[in-house]
Amino acid sequence: MTLEAYRAWMQAREYSAGTMEKYSRDVERFFRETGAPSVPPKQAVADWRDSLVARGYSVASVNAMLAAVNGYQECCGNPQGKAKPLKCQHRVFCDAGRELNRVEYFRLLQAARETGHKRTLLVLQTLCATGIRVSELAYITAEAVHRRRAAIRCKGKCREILLPSQLCKRLERWCTRQHIHSGPVFLTRNGRPLDRVTIWKEMKALCKRAGVSEKKVFPHNLRHLFARTFYGIEKNLSKLADLLGHSSIETTRIYIMESGAEHQRLLERMHLLL
Repeated sequence: MTLEAYRAWMQAREYSAGTMEKYSRDVERFFRETGAPSVPPKQAVADWRDSLVARGYSVASVNAMLAAVNGYQECCGNPQGKAKPLKCQHRVFCDAGRELNRVEYFRLLQAARETGHKRTLLVLQTLCATGIRVSELAYITAEAVHRRRAAIRCKGKCREILLPSQLCKRLERWCTRQHIHSGPVFLTRNGRPLDRVTIWKEMKALCKRAGVSEKKVFPHNLRHLFARTFYGIEKNLSKLADLLGHSSIETTRIYIMESGAEHQRLLERMHLLL
């Protein structure tokens, strides 16, 4: 079994490009660190999992890397070689040092405006105002803007989302200036849909001027901000899960966790001490 075969296996199951890239790296790392045979025994996988814990990796990081190797075992026709993921109680608050808040988001927008990065400014607003994944940005087309709704296809599922009217007006002006009459709204100079690496780099370039930590600035955090903002207005977890394209509400819960500071303020307001 080769990594190329594993990539083909994932592609056939419509894994996202980002997932395939990460899983490939994790499997490469597993073989590099363990020297295991091409069809690894279960004990080798379990020992590697435990070694990651011993090196101080978080439960979430260990389980994410383990998922890549377990997927490889499925691909090899060796499901009995999978190791069990670590059990972890759900956290009730998120790390404020890594979550982008509303004020910081608007500082990024201002920095993009001041530096003349018009495309980046629109990309940030599109991602945050719709809650889509960065890999789904190509589904924001001129046709979708005209209809005021977009059909998003990801991981073998399709969902339809509404586009805010103010966002549509800005995207229409952008399409007019860029002479885009059909297809994706955001393109490279070569006419290809904008990729996640380019978006990531353009976002990072705004950090210093915006005064926002680079740890907080990446496309997926805009999706988290959308989720927290939506849930703050309408406490409907099921509806939010549908909007985000989540199969499990448990995944959605991660997106709406309050910060540690907010949780601390809640504890202080309980007044349960003499």
